Amino acid sequence: MDNSLGQEILRLSEVSLTDANGFETILNNISFSLNRGDRWGMMGPSGAGKTSLLRLLNRLLEPSQGSCFFEGKPFQEIPIVSLRRQIVLVPQEPKLLGMTVQESLAYPLKLQQLKPQEIQSKIQQSCDRFHIPAAWLERNELQLSLGQRQLVTIVRGILMEPKILLLDEPTSALDGDRAEDLLKELCLLNEQGMTILMVNHQAHLIERFTNHVLSLQAGQLV
Repeated sequence: MDNSLGQEILRLSEVSLTDANGFETILNNISFSLNRGDRWGMMGPSGAGKTSLLRLLNRLLEPSQGSCFFEGKPFQEIPIVSLRRQIVLVPQEPKLLGMTVQESLAYPLKLQQLKPQEIQSKIQQSCDRFHIPAAWLERNELQLSLGQRQLVTIVRGILMEPKILLLDEPTSALDGDRAEDLLKELCLLNEQGMTILMVNHQAHLIERFTNHVLSLQAGQLV
């Protein structure tokens, strides 16, 4: 058993975020913490600040006020590349960055400096696990549907083996069966210790998947 499960892994303390001009408040005085092995959902109307909060947790945005901590360290003390490998964000708009599916899935494994045989083995295991057909592997993003791209980018994020996985509407373009399969696999990954925070408008999926829920309205936790 992982003795670190249940320990705090991420914390926001009185974090606020304004737009580039400093006029509009996007997030207002947000404080919460995630423990290792938690499974969180985040809900709220469009424009509530959900995506901005995810981007802030991945340090794609910087808070205007307040502090963010990962494993007890302020974000500023952690090299940004290292932070983003440990806190992986899968955005709502999936992109393969001009790569084929095979190249896209191999990319995070190459960063881990795995041997080609190991890379191919992990890709095959992931394709089997998430029901990605072999026929997709040589396709680029123009040859995939939105739902297919969404699934591939989620699997790519998982292959990075992050400590925290941030998902922005991961089931929005998936049909019912694929969404169900994805959530089952995410639950298994969570049971193995991966902390997951998922934005989802589908209340029934949030209710079934998560054990904690953040609710945002007009940039504030409610």
